[in-house]
This record gives sequence, C-alpha cells and structure tokens, in this order.
Amino acid sequence: MPTELIHVLLALFTTLSFASIIAWLIGRKHQSDTVTNLKSRIKSWWVMVAVFSVALALGPMANVVLFALISFCALREFVTLTPTSRSDHRVLFWAFFVITPIQYILVAINWYGLSSIFIPVYGFIFLPVRRVLAGDHENFLVNVARLQWGLLVCVYFISHMPLIMQLPVVGFEGKEALLLLFLVICVQASDVLQYVWGKLCGKRPIAPTISPNKTVEGFIGGIGSTTLIGGALSVITPFNFWQGAMMTLVVCLAGFLGGLVMSAIKRDLGAKDWGDAIPGHGGFMDRIDSLCFAAPLYFHLVNFYFTEGIPVGPIYGF
Repeated sequence: MPTELIHVLLALFTTLSFASIIAWLIGRKHQSDTVTNLKSRIKSWWVMVAVFSVALALGPMANVVLFALISFCALREFVTLTPTSRSDHRVLFWAFFVITPIQYILVAINWYGLSSIFIPVYGFIFLPVRRVLAGDHENFLVNVARLQWGLLVCVYFISHMPLIMQLPVVGFEGKEALLLLFLVICVQASDVLQYVWGKLCGKRPIAPTISPNKTVEGFIGGIGSTTLIGGALSVITPFNFWQGAMMTLVVCLAGFLGGLVMSAIKRDLGAKDWGDAIPGHGGFMDRIDSLCFAAPLYFHLVNFYFTEGIPVGPIYGF
C-alpha cells in the first residue's frame, strides 16, 4: 500500500473517532430521534469506511468485486421500488445474472472498449427484444425504459469506479487507489458538508418540490468547502492544487445534480428512501446516488488530461 493511502485512511478513521466521541457526548445530554439517527449514521460510516479500506488494500480485483456487489444491491433496490409485471421477471433474470456480471468481468480484464458500450448498446438492445419474446406488450415502453435506466445508473455508471484504478496515469504507477479514494472522499464530503451548512444557515431551498432539505446556502457552503478540501488533497494525486480544486468542483456539481435526479425518481415513486439496508442512510442507492453521476465524469477527465490513452485488455488487442 502506498504510504499516502495509509495516511489518508488513518485520517479518515481519526475523523470518525472524533465524530463518535462528539455523538456520544451529545447523547449524554440530549436524547432525541435526531441524536439516535446521528449515531446510526456514524456507526454505518465505520462499516462502510472499513469495507472500502480493505478493498483498496487488497487491490483492483477486490474493488471490482465490491462494486459489483454494490451494483447488484442498488439495482435490486431500484427494481423493488418500481412496479414490475410477471413478464418482466424473465427480463430481470438477464439483467441481474447475465448483463451485470458480464459488465464487471469486462472491467476485471480491463477490456475498456467493450465495457464502455456493452450496457448502453448491447444491453439496451437485448432487454426489449427479450421482453417482446415474452409476448407481453402491456406497459411495454415504460417497463423496458425503467429497467434500462436502472442498469445505466446502478451498474454502468458505478462500474467506472473500479475502472479508475486501471487508468495508466503517467508517473503514478502503483498509486491508482489514491485516485479512487480522492473521488469518494470529495463526493461524500460534499454531501455531508452540504447537509451541515444547510442546517447551520440554510434558508432558501433549491428544489423545494424534489428535495426540500437542499438549500442554496448549503449548496454554496458545502461545495465551496469541499473544493478547498480537494485542493488540499491534491498532494496524494497527480493533480496540482488548482487542478485538484477544479476536479473536485466538477465532480461535486455532478454529484449534486445526480442526487437531485435520484430524489426526483423517489418522489415520483412516492418513497422517502431507496431501502433500509444501511442504518441511518437508507439504502445503497441513497448512499451512492451522487457517485453515480460523478464517477463516469471523473474517469473521463482523468483519462483525457492525465493519461496517454485507455489501455485495451491484454488478451483482446483491438
């Protein structure tokens, strides 16, 4: 493990330790649902950070497995929350047990050329054809489009995260895990700081009918603070301070918009959370909704400006 990775992970666990102590002190004086929720959130963060740290330490293949499992669980939440018919069950089998595994196998063997088009081209063509063969035309367009959207967000977008660790950044060999860690810290810190700034001074909601807790003040304070943090964290990346700050600004804006889009889908479905798998946070999609939109953008920015081109799979030289 790179020394920088160890230092950042130690800093994360130290931050969680301070947060746990503060929550414990608050809990001694005040008992409320808010305090209970805060404690649940912190406990969940301990588990998530621990699992992510182990995956980073074990290397790229461990991250492929981790994000494949996350995609599977997120897609399950998406499908569970959206209405499906009996005919959809045959199509769902292919989405869960064929298309999703193939996407991550392509990522694992570093066949970027095919992994970049497998779902948005071949997967999108296959799903409606399979449903046609089931012989059910009831709500055909709605049901197929819903599943296509679920695959795009939950599987295709998220599969870019393990791909980040395979980027051949010039002069950064052996430290690719830091690129992924940088993205996750910045996007998640932005979510937390937007919430904190919104609680401290938030007055004007940005999208009151979609996400009333997101305010202009929280948006500016959270993303502004995270941009400075990203600039400071540039020391663990191939970016300089201003490149790190601008990269952080772009991915945080993408993450914010991704969160709004996923909130709009939840409101349309009449749900508060995507699930209850993560205490205090909701479901997997509630935790990764910002990363869904930020990960592909970050991947392509790093590839375009800091590498000499996407490598092809070692077996498939085309």
